[in-house]
Amino acid sequence: MSQTANILLVDDEPGMLRYIRTLLEVDEHKVQTACTGEEAVEHVQKGLNPDLVLLDLLMPGIDGLQTLEQLRRLKPGLKVVMLSCVNDTRKVVQAMRLGAIDYLTKPFQKAELDAVIGSCVGTAKGEERYAGEVEELCDDVFFVAASPAMKKIRSQAALVANVEIPVLLLGESGTGKEVLARLIHKLSPRAHRTFLKVNCAAVPGDLLESELFGYEAGAFTGATHAKPGKFELCNKGTILLDEIGEMPALLQAKLLHVLQDQTFSRLGSRTMVKVDVRILAATNIDIPEALANKRLREDLYYRLNAFTMSLPPLRERKEEIPILLKHFMSRMSESYARAPLPLSPPLMEACLRHSWPGNLRELSNFIKRYLVLGDETLAASELQPRPDGGGGHHVEGRAATASADPGGGLKSVSRTAKDEAEAEAIARALEETNWNRKQAALLLKISYKALLYKIRQYGIAQSRSTHRLSAGA
Repeated sequence: MSQTANILLVDDEPGMLRYIRTLLEVDEHKVQTACTGEEAVEHVQKGLNPDLVLLDLLMPGIDGLQTLEQLRRLKPGLKVVMLSCVNDTRKVVQAMRLGAIDYLTKPFQKAELDAVIGSCVGTAKGEERYAGEVEELCDDVFFVAASPAMKKIRSQAALVANVEIPVLLLGESGTGKEVLARLIHKLSPRAHRTFLKVNCAAVPGDLLESELFGYEAGAFTGATHAKPGKFELCNKGTILLDEIGEMPALLQAKLLHVLQDQTFSRLGSRTMVKVDVRILAATNIDIPEALANKRLREDLYYRLNAFTMSLPPLRERKEEIPILLKHFMSRMSESYARAPLPLSPPLMEACLRHSWPGNLRELSNFIKRYLVLGDETLAASELQPRPDGGGGHHVEGRAATASADPGGGLKSVSRTAKDEAEAEAIARALEETNWNRKQAALLLKISYKALLYKIRQYGIAQSRSTHRLSAGA
């Protein structure tokens, strides 16, 4: 059960005001009421600091949206839930943009009200409902919200999930845009229906149209039978168009028509197909630049941009790194049938300092390599800054050069000397053991897998008579 809270209830209908107040006071919430938006604003101006505001959307005088705007201006962190008799998509979206964290359609049951209060105000311990917990979505897909930015995104996802509008997901590669799309689908009324992802960059432009919209027999050479496209297969469900900025311009025009009236024709057909599909789109491109270069159609962008959610990079939400590391370790150790490896304080500190340019994808691969190689020292060394100033993620296929870059400074010289000395020591141990790698690993006091990794890293070849790095490294 959620903790008791101080709630400001704003509604111009006396009967509804009494009904909601009764529901709240049954759970011992402290309730202050207001019959108009002006009265609600006045309460807050005079020092009222509620944990939550339940605000009617349609009121005489200043309406719910204007009241929301004024309340958020007075107290930017104020949590506001909108109440409405009409499920007006346009107004709900506007309320979300103004900072509302949820909405309820009247009349509602007490259980619905309790769920909203629980998610907004918190549990009995004062923790937010989704404070850093791992939320399982489907096989190997999970959502974590530990940072303020991701908690806000989780709230927005819950709100936008119930509004039938396109959503544009923005963020760097690897930040979890597909995960967010799956979360929106799971929280929506379409959750029991199909979710499909189409990577617009992975399918050649001339094949993407048939992939999305299907084709009739004889539409092109090799089309021996009719085939439905993703939109038909996803009817009543949700489709994610990933890398939407890579879609050819002519196909963007066809997609625009689908967004407008949910109809299209298969390749080679004049018959129109009607579908009911929720469209989510994702991209990591620079939107203003793409619009200026006509890479992305302006009319399509504004259609997709009914609501935009921007995922921050991992370096801006480091509160999630320990949770993600532990969860990835647990998942992957199970997949590889290995015991989970420890995440020691020094290794965790190195992970927190690292900038993770590849975001979640890089972190996942880091744990995978650590689990396979089993060498904490090697794992930590991956996260050290490289001579070129970057992080240590791109270790594979990269060996130290024979001479330091004169512009790299003392750290560059030191790093290069260390790599060169390490490669020399490994090559010497291999020659001494006649390339018996298990004996060489024992001689070097490192694991066998770590040795194999370093042989690949430095490009050490058995045919060499000297202890030098391979020319292609």
